[in-house]
Order: sequence, then structure tokens, then C-alpha cells
Amino acid sequence: MDFSYPPEADQFRKELRGWLAAHLTRAVIDSSERRGSDAAAFDTLREWSATLADAGWAAVSWPREYGGRDASSTEQLVYAEETTRARVPAPLNIIGINNIAPAIMQYGTDAQKRDLLPRMLRADDIWCQGMSEPEAGSDLASLRTRAVRDGDDFVVTGQKIWTSLGHRADWCQLYVRTDPEAPKHKGISCLIVDMSSPGIEARPLVTLNGDSDFAEVFFNDVRVPAASLLGPLDKGWQVATTTLSFERAAAARLYAEMQVRLHDLVADLRSSSGSPLDDPSTLRRLGELDVRIKNLEVLCQRSISAGMHGGDGFAIASLAKSVWGEIGKDMAALAFDTLDAGAAGGRWDQFRLTSHALTIAGGTTQITKNITAQRVLGLPRP
Repeated sequence: MDFSYPPEADQFRKELRGWLAAHLTRAVIDSSERRGSDAAAFDTLREWSATLADAGWAAVSWPREYGGRDASSTEQLVYAEETTRARVPAPLNIIGINNIAPAIMQYGTDAQKRDLLPRMLRADDIWCQGMSEPEAGSDLASLRTRAVRDGDDFVVTGQKIWTSLGHRADWCQLYVRTDPEAPKHKGISCLIVDMSSPGIEARPLVTLNGDSDFAEVFFNDVRVPAASLLGPLDKGWQVATTTLSFERAAAARLYAEMQVRLHDLVADLRSSSGSPLDDPSTLRRLGELDVRIKNLEVLCQRSISAGMHGGDGFAIASLAKSVWGEIGKDMAALAFDTLDAGAAGGRWDQFRLTSHALTIAGGTTQITKNITAQRVLGLPRP
């Protein structure tokens, strides 16, 4: 595993730090925690996305022709570390930038690339991804939303759930079943859908912490132009699992985020009443978290190194994601046990509530453990 930084990566870090020091504001940082419940915070982050895009910092892994920087893997690693430690909010279109855009770059028409990608990058258009359904969450291949060809259109009927920003989105990358007779991993197609189309109803879902970042979306005989097909007909699984993604060092955010959270927790414990840092059991739990985060860092770096050298970085990243989720839940529990309610402006109360989603979002722990068993340990399928 080679993680020596070449001189150009160090220069990249210096340039990024300088730009963030000149442009990142407290208002932008504070808006990150309120984007799901505060319209003004959402608008602030939308403006920040445009500022990043105009300076070429919104998606450094993208090719320059689409507004990126053609960043190398080590430069992407630097970007993930620096933006996380500076508390730069995640992009509003993070799913679009990391997942949808690479598919458009590979399968989209020239017009789709020209018209959709720049507006996605600046968050002029908000994107969502129609994957999960009530009976097909992590098991995408079990989806039942139908698209039937009718002349120059597809007619779409079905339901999606836990759709990030589904009620705010202008566009959706929608996965539908176009051949119900095919085996479940086949007969799926991908459509680019205008969310203002007649027949679409998006209902926001309120989570434990009061935010509404998710929605359930209903498609009632929605007509989608056949020209909106992304990738080959009935080959949507291929589109969904494309490995073109230019974001090869995204795993760095996992350990960098937990390093920042642990630093904040220690600072809040130090300033709290009752001297919790004098308690040996609290110190032991903090030490265990520190060691686990260091182990997570090594896992993430192994994933990035594998991707750089032709290995299976995805499998190791899935393991790292499981570890990250468990660390987050345990850190939230420690904060809950040792800090007063409302401490540090209530951020730990919020994290206690949101931490329950860490082992679900982005792939449940059960699914990621299956990936680890089969692709890392070489165990047979159950």
C-alpha cells in the first residue's frame, strides 16, 4: 500500500487550503446541519455549490471538459481530507455528482451531457435517484416500478421510497422494469425523468431529527420520452453498477469525518460540567474509538490503493462502510452517556438520532457484510 504524496498533490493541497480560507464562511458551515429543515439554509448551500463549481472545486474528479479538474487519485484523497477537516458541507447534488453524472458521461447523448451536467454541478438543478422501493431497498434487482413502451414514450407506474431530495428534485435517474419476464437482474432500464412531469407526486418523509431530506415518490402513468433512456434498453443493471465513477478516493471521507467528530467530542467533554474526562471508563471508550478510527483509516487507504493499482477497492470500501457506521453509533452513544442534553448547541442530540441511519444508508450492514464475505474472504454465497 503506497501513500506517499507526490509534489503535485502537496501543491494541490496548498491551493485548496488557500481557496477555502478565502471563500468558506461560517454561514455555509452552519447551514449543513439545517438544510433538511430550513429553506434559507438550503438556499445558502445551493449558492455555495455554484461558488465551488465556478472555481472548479465542485467535482475535482470530473474531466475538465465537464467542469472538473481531472484530479489524480492522490489529489482526490487530498480533496476529501481537506474539505472534511475544514467542515465543508457535502454537495446538495452529492448523489448526482458521485453516481449519476458518471453514468451520464458514459451512456448519455451529447445533448444530455451538455445540458444536464453543468447545471447539476452548480446545483441549478437538484437531482435524485429512484432506486429503493418499499419491497426493494438494498435489493435493487427486486424493483417493481414498470415502464411500458407506448409510441415515442414510456409510461411509468410505481413507487420509490427513501429518495434523497425527491421532493426538491428537478430531475431523477429512475430505474424501472421494462421486461417483467426476464430474470430479476435483467429487464431493468434507466430513464432520465423530468420531475415536473404530470403524474409524479413526491411526499417528504420526516426523520427522527425532524429533517425532511427524503421523500416517497409515486409515478402514476407518467409519460417519459423514449429518448430519455440512459444506456441500452433492459441493461439498467449495467448502468447502476457502472465502475466509471471518477470519485476514487471517496472513502477518505469516512475516516476524516470520524476524526473530526472525535476531536469535537473531546473538546465538548473538556468544557462540560462534571469533569467527564476524569472518569476512567470514559477515557477507555474514547481510546477505543481513537484506535478504531485509525483502523478505519487503514481500511480506507487500502481501498483507495486497490483502486489505484487495479485491485477490488469496492469490496474493501464496503467493509470500511460497515466499520464507519458502527463507530458513528458508538460515538453517539458515548456522547449521550456523558454530556448533558442540549450540550454544544444540541449537535450531539441530533447526532444521536441520525446515527441510527449510519448502518442503513448507502447499503445496510447486512448487505455490506455479504459483500465482505464473498469478495474479501472468498466465502460461498448462502
